[in-house]
Amino acid sequence: MNVNMPIDSVSAITLDVVNRFNDAIEQHDVVAVMALMTDDCVFENTSPMPNGERFEGQAAVGGFWARFFQESPNAHFETQDMFAAGDRCTVCWLYRWGVDGDTPGHIRGVDVFRVRDGLVAEKLSYVKG
Repeated sequence: MNVNMPIDSVSAITLDVVNRFNDAIEQHDVVAVMALMTDDCVFENTSPMPNGERFEGQAAVGGFWARFFQESPNAHFETQDMFAAGDRCTVCWLYRWGVDGDTPGHIRGVDVFRVRDGLVAEKLSYVKG
């Protein structure tokens, strides 16, 4: 059964913010990424195992993204599935690296977002394997 249910306005805003955030990530645009995050934002990375590193606040999170894009200039995230419920959004993704002569590879993962006042307040990342 295929039911097309209307999306509530909070979920629609959440999806829009996360889509714009993911576009900025794909462009490796730290300024645009951080403009879409709250001052007290939280980002939990997938590494190191087992719990990942936690970054809090604009300076720490922005610093992570600047280093990540510098160290991974060919990073590419592909959204495989995304849904929102209110201020929460889950994104299933495929991360590819190793273009331009590097050894290619990929990993699948999930991000759990929380959006507040039209900005990403929290991005918690998890990987398979």
